[in-house]
Amino acid sequence: MTAASFLRNVVAGLTLAAITLPEQMATAKLGGFAPEIGLYAFIGATVGFALLGASRILTVGADSTITPIFAGGLAAVASSGAASGAGLPGAAVTLALMVGALLLAAGLLRSGWIADLISTPILTGFLAGIAVHIVVSQLPDAMGLAPPPGSLPVRLAALAEAAPQAKPWPVAIALGVLALTLLGERLNPRLPGALVAIVLATVAVRAFGLEAPDVKGGGVEVLGALPGGGPHPVLPAMDGEALRALFPLALLIALVVMIQTATVSRSFAEQGGGPNGGDVDRDFVGLGAANIGAALLGSFPVNASPPRTAIVHEAGGTSQAAALLAALAVGVLAMAGGGLLADVPRAALAGLLLFVALRIVRFGTIVTVARQAPGEFTLIVATAAAVIVLPVPTGVAIGVGLSLLHGVWIATRTQVIELRQVPGTTIWWPVGSRSPKGEGGEGETGEEQPGLLVASFAAPLLFSNADVFRRGMAAAIARRPVDHVVLEALGIAEVDYTAAAALRAVIEDCRARGIGFAIARLESERARRSLERFGVLAVLGRDRLFLSVAQAVAATAPPPDRRS
Repeated sequence: MTAASFLRNVVAGLTLAAITLPEQMATAKLGGFAPEIGLYAFIGATVGFALLGASRILTVGADSTITPIFAGGLAAVASSGAASGAGLPGAAVTLALMVGALLLAAGLLRSGWIADLISTPILTGFLAGIAVHIVVSQLPDAMGLAPPPGSLPVRLAALAEAAPQAKPWPVAIALGVLALTLLGERLNPRLPGALVAIVLATVAVRAFGLEAPDVKGGGVEVLGALPGGGPHPVLPAMDGEALRALFPLALLIALVVMIQTATVSRSFAEQGGGPNGGDVDRDFVGLGAANIGAALLGSFPVNASPPRTAIVHEAGGTSQAAALLAALAVGVLAMAGGGLLADVPRAALAGLLLFVALRIVRFGTIVTVARQAPGEFTLIVATAAAVIVLPVPTGVAIGVGLSLLHGVWIATRTQVIELRQVPGTTIWWPVGSRSPKGEGGEGETGEEQPGLLVASFAAPLLFSNADVFRRGMAAAIARRPVDHVVLEALGIAEVDYTAAAALRAVIEDCRARGIGFAIARLESERARRSLERFGVLAVLGRDRLFLSVAQAVAATAPPPDRRS
């Protein structure tokens, strides 16, 4: 590392520490933990990822995206007695260990494709729902009121009813921190606007004695001094009941972490991510180690952070040294400077979390999807509604299910399309669709050739569309007299058992009726192996596979002396 690179990493590390400190404390508060637990989460996670992760600039730590998902589940396990005396800290450590193990397994098994199962509308709706949970959870501290019990709609109604009793000072502090943080981000994302806002709020509380219960406008609740001496070992809840209760939640958290990690890793692969930047599977291993590192320091599950990673990149960070320096600075404060945080008002952390809620909502994506794809906009609304109204893990699970159903639905919408030759070329184009200008100069497809059907199916052949394919081929063959069928298979990237049986049935039906059948442009090696494994090639004949439609058509044409 050169002197210039070292200096850039020092600047990036100190910038990251200034921005991370208040965020980690606020996120711990969001999950129902003491503020210092968030600091320990960042330290343990950073060391773990630096050891095994691929990206040089990706940063990890307590994350407001996943914390609302597991907060309620952990509290339920702890209160039910399933944790066998380990309580909330033990349940949190157990969950972090389970998430870490799942991420390690996903990385070692090269399961990066799992992160692609969630569509953009589903992810957008999920984040919008999480943002609503964050806002409602922080309104009591921002208003200086006791948090009401019940589900999110019940709590929101209770807070609306209690709004006239809101205390002016906590409201002013929360809104002030929110405004200053927004201003700092607008001026320069590298500016520690959140830290400046919280310092100013703390100074105001101390200078004017705002924490006093009898102060005009209502007393402001403060954090109190953090315990010094560093993290204390926490024994995980390892009994069977706790593990059974936490495992589904761990799976859900691991999936969300994989999605966010893949997004961050790919986004910064060419922006300082290093030679291994974009190696999603190795970054999954790094996140697994990060969660285990957080657990060893008595903390909860952690995640990759898009905004903090962007800050490291913008500040000139070139390696994990920047994150490690930030972890060192945070650790020094957590272990020796807890008294400095004694007068931090809870309303200030609430204001910071309100900023986080605004930041994670993808307003631009929502507007764009609503304008360009109204059908997919309903997925955003449905996912957000599920996350808001139902328990968060249930809502997230429903969102994942909607994403998968959406993908299956798209596959089932694929239809068999008849192709015709573009005049003067060897290009075959869908009937009823104009070919590109310049491809032969005609801009349209040619006439049908007697006795020949060239058909295409532009999707993987799977159980979800096997019947659609079989019925579509039968209908196309029945429209007019056909002697030869050519299936253009460029879009068929995969074939499963059910679909192979459907294709085999189409070939056998053609053979029984004296119709020749050929397959052209089967470029996918996976699809070719599947056809061989499932016996389709044995029925078709290997000599009926062609490199192009033109070659297949030429092979089916009668000799010159037999042409009319």
